[in-house]
Amino acid sequence: MSDLLKVSSNPHVRSKASTTSIMLLVVISLFPAAGFGIYHFGVRAFWIIAITVVTCVLTELVFELICRKKITIRDCSAIVTGMLLALNLPVTVPFWIPVVGGVFAILVVKMLFGGLGQNFMNPALGARCFLLLSFASIMTNYEVEGITSPTPLVTLRAGGDLELMDLIIGNTGGTIGETSMIALVAGGCILLLSGVINLRIPAMYVISFAAFLVIFGGNGLDYNFVAAHIASGGLMLGAIFMATDYATRPITRVGQYVYGVLLGVLTGIFRIFGASPEGVSYAIIFGNLLVPLIEKATAPKAFGKGGRR
Repeated sequence: MSDLLKVSSNPHVRSKASTTSIMLLVVISLFPAAGFGIYHFGVRAFWIIAITVVTCVLTELVFELICRKKITIRDCSAIVTGMLLALNLPVTVPFWIPVVGGVFAILVVKMLFGGLGQNFMNPALGARCFLLLSFASIMTNYEVEGITSPTPLVTLRAGGDLELMDLIIGNTGGTIGETSMIALVAGGCILLLSGVINLRIPAMYVISFAAFLVIFGGNGLDYNFVAAHIASGGLMLGAIFMATDYATRPITRVGQYVYGVLLGVLTGIFRIFGASPEGVSYAIIFGNLLVPLIEKATAPKAFGKGGRR
């Protein structure tokens, strides 16, 4: 009988996946969007990505050396943060912008709150919103080769028409990594097939956002209008790569559905009724702040405490 009571220490469910392997898969899944951004915007996009990634890695390394903490740059999470931040930047930003953004993302949002897994919001989005608030004119300048053209979301807000195929392929203006829906979906498929993410949050995000547009967008059930909004801006980038961030999403199954719906509704509110035509970054950050409440409300009840018997 005593042999039956010998139990190994927790955790009892083990996986061969490590933080490093997961982060490397995320990096690989970002290659299609990053590659298309470099192809579409030119070599300057490559340098912005490289500067942002190097800044993020060095910031984490220097902080840990100064504070005499365990060196964690080998887990590749800083590389992921750098790539996500870079893909959310216009190609026109001066090179000091990714440096400021990278330091803020790693130092302020991540390391000062305890490091990976303890940050209360997505570091890349936190840095992007900081840059938008601090350097609005620089962060909203999409002039390429002396030509200024409105982003798809600006055109949609003005009532203009857009070629849906251009939005899907990526022949539009915008930040480095948000223009090509095909590239983003391809990266999402890598994450889905490798089991890094599931469809709960991205699917509910897109579906609830589409439903919000149909009800409040002013165009009714206009498929082209809804599809153009889904394929434009940072919606797909946010839904696939940032809303699914392990550290800032709910861990409960029901909570993930609720979280996805919340993000879709918030994005719709910001895009339709807000001052800015975009709203993904603010929606996800606001959703990050509500994650503890979502988890508390959706946590399964313990056996014998009102739950299932």
